[in-house]
Amino acid sequence: MSNLSIDNSKYLKYKFFNSLFLGISVGSYITIYSPLDIKTFSIGGIFLAVAMIIIAKYYHKIININYFKKISLTAEYCILLSLLILLIFSYSYAISLAIYIIYQITFSFGSYLVRTETMLFNDKKIISKLDVIKQQGTLIGMGFSFLFYKSIERYFMINDNETQIYYVHFILVIVQIITILFLSKSFKIKRHQNQ
Repeated sequence: MSNLSIDNSKYLKYKFFNSLFLGISVGSYITIYSPLDIKTFSIGGIFLAVAMIIIAKYYHKIININYFKKISLTAEYCILLSLLILLIFSYSYAISLAIYIIYQITFSFGSYLVRTETMLFNDKKIISKLDVIKQQGTLIGMGFSFLFYKSIERYFMINDNETQIYYVHFILVIVQIITILFLSKSFKIKRHQNQ
């Protein structure tokens, strides 16, 4: 039996920032992945499907709060790593491929994370709140990214996609750090009642 529990309030905040990140970043991958050959996506899709099958085979061992915490945090740190890679190194085939591979690894745990989240909460009201806040975060993120790109075009005359994507990644790093902080704080150790 695990001594961990989830703080619903902090987890909802995590879910908001996680979805905000998705909304802000969603359009950027068209530019980031542009150097990649179309066949790369077929190979990546095959890897993703195989990885998800393998992970699903171990659900009986890993669907619990301890693994959920470890895998969730690992996925979020992988995403942070991909952001830093893009900010530190210039656009190239190798950088695009590295970011694509990192994201495919995190996506391979997507079904696991959704299944485990549903089982851990097991409450229709909380699950409803999670889905609502997820869509709210995504919508706000997409609206923000639109305004951000329009603003830097208008006020800084930055029109090329690569430069725009580069600058939005500074915002994404901040959002991702906040996401990781809320996720970390979502898991708390149960206090044992004194006998």
